[in-house]
Amino acid sequence: MRSTSARAQAARIYQKGGFALGGADPVAYFEEGRARRGSSAHRADWNGAVWLFVDARNRDRFIADPEAFAPQYGGFCAWAAARGYAASTIPEAWAIVDGKLYLNYSRRIHRSWERNREADIRSADENWPNIF
Repeated sequence: MRSTSARAQAARIYQKGGFALGGADPVAYFEEGRARRGSSAHRADWNGAVWLFVDARNRDRFIADPEAFAPQYGGFCAWAAARGYAASTIPEAWAIVDGKLYLNYSRRIHRSWERNREADIRSADENWPNIF
């Protein structure tokens, strides 16, 4: 059996505790404007990871268009990706920019990312394909 970090690298999706985004519902960021823990009763497999949702509606919306809700850089830290490496994230350090979800390692790192986010997004977009 491979470790969670090995699975995360293979799928390029940040996983904690066996779940994408550590079990946070990606649709809730868009619909409720906050991080919410999903339930194992409402789950979906996508892109090599198990995603949890607060309800069947959010799960079904994700399944219909996962690219619309999945976080950028596989849910790894946007600030770190801008600097050329992958780092874990927490559900509470997030932003939606131009309809895309970005997560960061911590609230402190998130504040740093917010100060230079357009340049960091450009750098991360360029770096992401080569990080793994």
